[in-house]
Amino acid sequence: MSTHTHTVIIGAGFSGLAAARILKQHGRPFILLEARDRLGGRTYTRRFEDGKYVDLGGQWIGPTQDRMYALARENGVEWYPTYNQGENILDLNNRIRSYTGLIPRMDLPSLINIDQVLRRLESMAKSIPLDSPWKASKARAWDSISLATFVRKNCFTRNCYKVVRAGLETVYACELNEVSLLHALFYIRSGTSLNTLLSIENGAQQHRIKGGMQHLAEKIGEPFQEETRLNHVVNKIITTSEGMLVEGHGFSITAKNVILALPPSVVRDIRFEPGLPLFKTQALDKLSMGIVGKVIGVYETPFWRAYGFSGQVVADDHGPFQTLFDSSPADGSYGVLLAFCIANRARNFFAKPEVERQVLALEWFSKYFGEQAANALKYIDYSWATDAWSRGCYAGIYPTGAWTNFRGALAKSTGQIYWAGTETSDVWYGYIEGAVRAGERAALETIRQSS
Repeated sequence: MSTHTHTVIIGAGFSGLAAARILKQHGRPFILLEARDRLGGRTYTRRFEDGKYVDLGGQWIGPTQDRMYALARENGVEWYPTYNQGENILDLNNRIRSYTGLIPRMDLPSLINIDQVLRRLESMAKSIPLDSPWKASKARAWDSISLATFVRKNCFTRNCYKVVRAGLETVYACELNEVSLLHALFYIRSGTSLNTLLSIENGAQQHRIKGGMQHLAEKIGEPFQEETRLNHVVNKIITTSEGMLVEGHGFSITAKNVILALPPSVVRDIRFEPGLPLFKTQALDKLSMGIVGKVIGVYETPFWRAYGFSGQVVADDHGPFQTLFDSSPADGSYGVLLAFCIANRARNFFAKPEVERQVLALEWFSKYFGEQAANALKYIDYSWATDAWSRGCYAGIYPTGAWTNFRGALAKSTGQIYWAGTETSDVWYGYIEGAVRAGERAALETIRQSS
């Protein structure tokens, strides 16, 4: 089947949806293609017949994420505060202790050291130009070493290293040796501050969407359902003298413009004729996706609250999870414990059969919150690394040398191909907010080009 339109948007995650929304508002014809059978991309709300739901993908919004709050208001979607009351848990050196606030209770030298490391990262990040990280005065030096090198050099106690490592792995969704120090600093600057990235109150985890994050994606997509095509996998984009030809199994669409709103790992599967510029292809090849899985227990009630616990845990590397959170719905009508399983821990955990994963997960939940945690109504886990249309989360990771060698190549338009996705955003890179901003930018670029 052959179709003609003005713009083809590929990918119906929040970036593609944001682009479609702008084109719809400006009266520009478009078709939105999505390989999955649903909207939302790297957000994914699993719904159950009994009315319960869990967020298996991106789920939080917070201060300075202005576009997300505006879209929620525009679509009549409510948000609510993440549960953040009671004692947190630190699992360190096979000893469990409780604490309140962001920094755990531990030996004074390690506490001082943690504060020093976080403050230094914060200070360094302030010097990063958001629109051109490679222009920072120390860009080449910082891009030549990994975040792991910096952390090892600046963590003087073993306990400091273990806690900082668990926290930063949760922020970046990778082993610290997989990410350049320059990218780590850009990521902090892009997300306002390191304290913002790590925090619930006044931080990136402050609010959740009632009904799940995918509910907001679906509401955004309602005005252009007729232009949306699910289960449409694009495998070829051809530039011709008459425009752009987008092809997949059973369809062919001719358009003036293409907006790509896909993870870099998925773009690599598309055949481009003629091929993309070398800087673009090498940038795409260099970026690896973060490795993260969500591991969830659903309970009759959030019982841990009654015992004075927040549901939050930070754990060193003797267990399978870096962090845990209370991910229950707004009314607390049932309880949800959410564990983040990241980088090498995720590789090891998800190599096990599902039955073994469930037994292991509930054992660790019980270790933290008692025997009731073993009696989950439902157990769900999801590895984004094995998701065919993402191949990882939260976002593409720049290794050493990538920013200074390829600079802003990823976001630059290529002829009539415009690039969206959270990886092309200067602000809130790696977050849903960044995806929305990138999609809106790409759509406006196509409008300006054709005006």
